[in-house]
Amino acid sequence: MQDGPKIMAVASAGGHWVQLMRLSPAWHGLRVCYVSTDPGLGPALRARAEAEGVPEPGFAAVTEASRWEKRRLLVQLLQIALLVRRERPDVIVTTGAAPGYFALRVGRLFGARTVWIDSMANAEELSLSGRKAGRHADLWLTQWEHLARPGGPQFMGSVL
Repeated sequence: MQDGPKIMAVASAGGHWVQLMRLSPAWHGLRVCYVSTDPGLGPALRARAEAEGVPEPGFAAVTEASRWEKRRLLVQLLQIALLVRRERPDVIVTTGAAPGYFALRVGRLFGARTVWIDSMANAEELSLSGRKAGRHADLWLTQWEHLARPGGPQFMGSVL
């Protein structure tokens, strides 16, 4: 078993996931559980771990949902809450959207440290979930320097 903190890395599929994967070298060698909305991402993670000769990370898929699908959002929240309770991560890192927001909020209830990195796609303004998550994150980041503010989010560079 690996030493160090247990990381839960959470992102919706698509661009959010791509950005999360670009961050993954930061937690190389740590215990990691990935969470996303595309079940097909799990086999790719296993293959990547095998190719790199590293332990296979955990992976869980949750329901895809948007702000217009209230029931699906509720299902997603419950799935995330159960995962956080089961995995007990020390740190939750997310590049967003809804599953990341829920993981951040639930994770704080379980004592996890949290990092929100707003999507690179949000060049003109922060995402809705990013605006909501910011005040609950231990570290709140934007990938656009002009969106940084004294009270957050901070700009420390971009992932892409």
